[in-house]
Amino acid sequence: MRTLSSPTLATFLTSTSPSRLKLFADPLWRGRCQRSLASVASQQSQSPSQYGKPPFRFETGIGLFAKRSPRPFPPPFLSPPSVSFSDPLSTHHQSRDRRARAFVNGELIKGLTNGDDAVYASDYFICANDGVGAWAARPRGHAGLWSRLILHFWATAIEEESAQNLFEQKAYQPDPIASLQTAFEQTQEATGAHNWQGTTTACGAQLHYKMVMDAGRQVAAPVLYVTNLGDCQVLVLRPRDQGVVFKTTEQWHWFDCPRQLGTNSPDTPKENAVVDVVDLEEGDVVLAMSDGVIDNLWGHEIATRVFQSIKEWEAKKGVDGDADRTGGRNGGMSVVAQDLVAAAKVIALDPYAESPFMEHAIEEGLASEGGKLDDISVVAALCVRDTER
Repeated sequence: MRTLSSPTLATFLTSTSPSRLKLFADPLWRGRCQRSLASVASQQSQSPSQYGKPPFRFETGIGLFAKRSPRPFPPPFLSPPSVSFSDPLSTHHQSRDRRARAFVNGELIKGLTNGDDAVYASDYFICANDGVGAWAARPRGHAGLWSRLILHFWATAIEEESAQNLFEQKAYQPDPIASLQTAFEQTQEATGAHNWQGTTTACGAQLHYKMVMDAGRQVAAPVLYVTNLGDCQVLVLRPRDQGVVFKTTEQWHWFDCPRQLGTNSPDTPKENAVVDVVDLEEGDVVLAMSDGVIDNLWGHEIATRVFQSIKEWEAKKGVDGDADRTGGRNGGMSVVAQDLVAAAKVIALDPYAESPFMEHAIEEGLASEGGKLDDISVVAALCVRDTER
């Protein structure tokens, strides 16, 4: 993947907003929030309140393949990725080069780097960012750091916005472009102070809900806010109908040079990111994928593999006790993500395979054959009703 080389860094020199208040780090705010939540909960009826905890959540799984070992973060970002994006990147530990792992001590890590990719999975937000690897050839280039920081600040901004609106009991409508713009500016500030260069694409899916009328009464229905800038992809599948509900459209400057955030790029979230609002149903599967997947698998292959993985997972019902495996519940999304990565990896490593990337290159008049060796990252999320509300 190519970087943007035009000297347009000056277009990014905008004033940076002050550091955001870390709400959860303030014990006084936490106490107020707990009291507020208790008050809201006591006022809720059988129908979900627009101010309450969302009635739906994601069950998630992550699949990863790195074409090379992730690079250690440069000074002053000297720690490997933290296990949660609520934790800041530490600047007080020695650099360690670690391969990303999806599980540590049996528990799924929420945020990971994978080569130059970075992925995130939580109950209400999933994301896949693809750092442009060509920056590795530059003395101050570090695409993995850029993809990680954009994702870190984006997830943090979304969490803070949601928490602030819940605390103030305001009707909440997500604004993921504003959150991504904030993340972009914070990443510029963090990397610019040390001249660490890089660019990254970004795509994310935020789960929310709306109130609709059903049989004369208001009920909650899940809604997905999908944000995309570049050539990663969010895909929504409906296993019940074996169908595709939605997919993002890749954004390009020219072939193999997607829109991207960072050094020398004219793109910004505010000007170039696209948001789509997608109506979901319980049981829908949402995928956030880096281009390592969609450059090696056609859309129908992705859908078929996901539906087959869910079917195989459901067929094992009863093997591990009484856990409900319907539609991929209770661990099925990890299988979906890992199966999808394995399928894409087969093509990526085959110099004679037919692939979407090869097809697109030939359409551009370029000689190309086989799969595209790249970082491959998948976050799979199942929309379920939150029974713990």
